[in-house]
Amino acid sequence: QVQLVESGGGLVQAGGSLRLSCAASGRTYSSYAMGWFRQAPGKEREFVVAVSRSGDTTYYADSVKGRFTISRDNAKNTVYLQMNSLKPEDTAVYYCAAAYSTGRPYYTPITPKTYTYWGQGTQVTVSS
Repeated sequence: QVQLVESGGGLVQAGGSLRLSCAASGRTYSSYAMGWFRQAPGKEREFVVAVSRSGDTTYYADSVKGRFTISRDNAKNTVYLQMNSLKPEDTAVYYCAAAYSTGRPYYTPITPKTYTYWGQGTQVTVSS
């Protein structure tokens, strides 16, 4: 069982930055690939980025490539999402998620159904 708690959301002007954190409970955190998704009102949940369980491999959605950076600290059971050059279209609730990936060290899944555990979400609002 893994419990995920996101933090760091808020209101920021376009062009600004935010850093989201996702703290995980459970001793097997390093067995999971981690991902960030987002969901805007009236839209489906959208993949943002994923990182392999070792942190060596990442995969970004085209919409955030070059602006967002994912990282993880397995010693602290935490994954981070640094978001720079934010745009109004980045406004959404951001969720972190965990996908079991023992035996697949480079696994960076992009579909929501692949992920087993989800956080409660944190709101990010970018004003124009």
